[in-house]
Amino acid sequence: MSTCLFCKFVSREIPTQIVYEDEHALAFRDINPQAPTHILVIPRMHLENLAAMQPDHEGLIGHLLWVCAEIARQEGIEADGYRVVLNTNRAAGQSVYHLHFHLLGGRSLGWPPG
Repeated sequence: MSTCLFCKFVSREIPTQIVYEDEHALAFRDINPQAPTHILVIPRMHLENLAAMQPDHEGLIGHLLWVCAEIARQEGIEADGYRVVLNTNRAAGQSVYHLHFHLLGGRSLGWPPG
């Protein structure tokens, strides 16, 4: 996807502040953080959102969630708590159409969310 911002991060066409990467995932700091820790975790492969997932992507979602938990440990927010958010489509707040989890922590997070 040559026009996808997050694909450009994966290909290093556009630099970003990477905090984690492996063969399936990339994680980087959000440029407009909503909490002291706000990291986006994405698959390296382009998937538009959760609605685009197919049965053969099942393991990928589990891996991305594991990455979120691992980064929470590395960032020191595991003990106090953190939130993982996945928005799908416009009405849910998705603005970049590449599947991504928001990892938020470092402050109290209200409920219900916005």
